[in-house]
Amino acid sequence: MRILAAGDHFVRPDLIRAALDEELSADGTRVDVAELVLPWPHEPFGPVGGVQEASGTEDRLIDALGDAEVCVTQMAPFTARVFAARPALRMVAVCRGGPVNVDLDAATRHGVAVSFAPGRNAPAAAEFAVGLMLAALRRIPTADAELKRGRWRGDFYAYDESGSELDGATVGLVGYGAIGRIVARVLRAFGAHVLAADPYADPQAVRADGVEPVELDDLMRRSSVVSLHARLTPETRHLIDAERLALLPHGAVLVNSARGALLDHAPLPDLLASGRLRALALDVYDVEPPPADWPLGAAPNVVTAPHLAGATRQTAHRAAAITAGEVGRFLRGEKLAHPANPEVAGGPAA
Repeated sequence: MRILAAGDHFVRPDLIRAALDEELSADGTRVDVAELVLPWPHEPFGPVGGVQEASGTEDRLIDALGDAEVCVTQMAPFTARVFAARPALRMVAVCRGGPVNVDLDAATRHGVAVSFAPGRNAPAAAEFAVGLMLAALRRIPTADAELKRGRWRGDFYAYDESGSELDGATVGLVGYGAIGRIVARVLRAFGAHVLAADPYADPQAVRADGVEPVELDDLMRRSSVVSLHARLTPETRHLIDAERLALLPHGAVLVNSARGALLDHAPLPDLLASGRLRALALDVYDVEPPPADWPLGAAPNVVTAPHLAGATRQTAHRAAAITAGEVGRFLRGEKLAHPANPEVAGGPAA
C-alpha cells in the first residue's frame, strides 16, 4: 500500500513517517511512504479551492498523491477536484483538531474515510492561553519593550498602573473542551475561581472539576478575565459580539487564542480606550495576518502573537502519532477513533 505523508514545516513528513513505522511495525504491515513538504508556516495558510486553512495547491497535491490509497496531512487542500482526480484514494488522516482543509461532502461521495486528531495541541494551547493572561494582567510585554528601549518604568508600580493577580480572580472560560479543561486546572492551581460556559459540556462533570457551569451572559458579567476556547462554527461566529462585550465589568481582560471569528473585533478599540477592557490578548484575528492599518495595532494594552498557541514540538509529535494510529486502525479494518465522516466504511480488513 502507498501512503503519502503530506507534511509541512511543523508536522514534518519525517515525523509522520516515523509515527507510521512505529504504528505499523507490530503488525508487519508493509507500506510505501512518499513525502510532500507543504510551505506552511513559512507561507500563511488560507482558502484553497473551497476548503479553509490549507497550504499548497491542488495541482501539487494531485501530482504527489499518484496512486496513494492513504494520505496523512495537516494542511493539504483536499478539495472536490482532488478527490475526483485521485479515485485510488481511500483515506485522509488529518493531523489537526478538525478537518477544515477537507471537503467532507466530496470525500464521502468518493468513499474516502476522513479522520482527525482532537486534543493534539491541547496542552500547548492551554499553556499559551494562561501565558497570555499573565502577560496581559501584568503588562509583561510592555515592560519588556520599554526596558529594551532604555526606559525604566518604575511607574508601573503605582497603584493605578499596577497589574492584577489570577489568585482570587474570577476567570470565565467560553468553551470547555480538551483545552478549556486544562486551562481550568491550571487556573485553579493559581487560586482563581473558574466559570465555564459551554452548552455541550455536562454540568456535573464541570462541577466535578471544581468549575462553576454558567450561561454565557452570566459569565461575561461576572468575569474579570474571559478566555475563549470554543470551536468556530456557524453558531459560534461572533459569539462574543458588541452586546456581550458590553456586559463585561469595567477593567476586564479578554483573551482569544481559539479562532479570530469567535470575537467581533469592531468594538475592541473603543472598549480599550474607555477602560471597559483593561487589556486584550490575541493569538488569532479576524484577518490573518492583520493588515498594516489594523486598528488594534496602535491600541493601548494589547498583547499579540502570530497564531502560535499550538506551536510546540510535542504537539507535532502527538499529531503524527494520533493520525498514525488512525491509519493503523483503517488498514486493520477497525473502527476509527476519530472519524469525520463515519458513514464511510473501514479499511481492507473490514
